[in-house]
Amino acid sequence: MIEDLTWPEIKARMAAGATTIIVPTGGTEQNGPHMVLGKHNYIVAYTAQQIARRLGNTLVAPVLAYVPEGSWDPPEGHMRFPGSISVPDPIYEGVLESTVHSFAAEGFKAILFLGDSGPNQHPQEVVAKKMDAELKPRGIRVLQIGDYYGHNGQVEWLKSQGYSEADIGVHAAIADTSQLMAIRPDGIRTELLQSSAGNADGSKNGVIGDPAKASAAVGQQLLELKIQTAVREIREKLGAGP
Repeated sequence: MIEDLTWPEIKARMAAGATTIIVPTGGTEQNGPHMVLGKHNYIVAYTAQQIARRLGNTLVAPVLAYVPEGSWDPPEGHMRFPGSISVPDPIYEGVLESTVHSFAAEGFKAILFLGDSGPNQHPQEVVAKKMDAELKPRGIRVLQIGDYYGHNGQVEWLKSQGYSEADIGVHAAIADTSQLMAIRPDGIRTELLQSSAGNADGSKNGVIGDPAKASAAVGQQLLELKIQTAVREIREKLGAGP
């Protein structure tokens, strides 16, 4: 994590071959009555570090916690609940572009976007394609690691364990709750799990699905699926890997 290093320490690591950097993006959003707003940030900080260790020669940037979360006026989606913070796509894309320019200027050769939230994915894809085309002639790759979020096998695995689609849901339910439970149990209000089942659009309490069946053991398996998927995609896209 570069925020835990001094600049000479980063320079030494880069000189030794650590010229790949992961840019993890999370989000500050409501996660039902039972789970803290920093869920995505805690999860992607953990997975990004694990991915970097498995790849080798890879550093991790600070987590971007301000991301697209929906309309403010009128408030929609997560913005219907206190604490959520939303950034419009163009502003978010500008931050990503500036991040890429910063790391490119400093000598990084591969800059990887790793998003833990759905609305992050498209802007990251847009910026990655644009900046990769611009910087590839200079030997710098900019990539969106989209399978980490979109094709990680979590839903399929949960179904294989007997969970229904209604249980799994799409937000603040079994998957999200289990992952945070595995790495940051103090972020879960366990006394509220049984009463936090949501409804189809999340309007009841911000939950879509049922978190009551979440467990740390399930979370560890789901995190591992994300990590393995990202490592595989990065190695494929970078050829021999970093």
